[in-house]
Amino acid sequence: MEFFDTHAHYDSSAFREDRDAVLSALPEAGVVLVVDPGCDVASSQVAADLAERYGHVYAAAGLHPEDCAGAGEAELAAIRALCGREKVVAVGEVGLDYYWKENPPREFQQEIFRRQIELAIELDLPLIVHDREAHGDCLAIVREYPEARGVFHCFSGSPEMAEELLRRGWYLGFDGPITYKNARRAPEVAAVTPLERMVVETDSPYLSPVPNRGRRNDSRNLRYIVETLAAWKGVSPEELARVTLENGKRLFGLA
Repeated sequence: MEFFDTHAHYDSSAFREDRDAVLSALPEAGVVLVVDPGCDVASSQVAADLAERYGHVYAAAGLHPEDCAGAGEAELAAIRALCGREKVVAVGEVGLDYYWKENPPREFQQEIFRRQIELAIELDLPLIVHDREAHGDCLAIVREYPEARGVFHCFSGSPEMAEELLRRGWYLGFDGPITYKNARRAPEVAAVTPLERMVVETDSPYLSPVPNRGRRNDSRNLRYIVETLAAWKGVSPEELARVTLENGKRLFGLA
């Protein structure tokens, strides 16, 4: 099987000691494509540099809602510049995160989210959206921009929200938590999501799937996510891997 990990943070310090070894090993393990989204200017720069060093790695540049405090015109200009690099294929990771009380104020997160949606539309790039405990506001903002496109990463909303996003042309990302015992909503979301709108992600180094939960994640764990999703959709893992590989290529303009 060949896999496309559409969301993995190899720019993270968790890979400081063995980043080259892990990234170099992925193609032999069947992971033929990876997108590494940045979370601020510095990590977006690292992701873009990694994409230039590894043929199978692409990058996204963006200001994550947890990391956007103090962001202004200079930071947005830097993200714009990074989006001009050849292997930067999306604006991300962007969105809203209301989970942590210490995160930037909600209104500020929303402003930065809107500015980056507008950037993606201007540059004709897809968005990689982070939505944690902010489903209503994320959906409301997306409704303001019917021309926006991209993926809701590690989607955790309701089946009804999924259906609206799908109608609007968005993709949904499925990650390690779908393998957890408490993944009650995920099968319902998968049921309403057509195969051609699914992408698979690890969010490495986070969210390791069962049976490796609690350990550092990397893209070689994609097969556990694929196997779970394939069982829910009633197709073989090989078919699920093939379809999500093609979906990811289409989403990020790599077809």
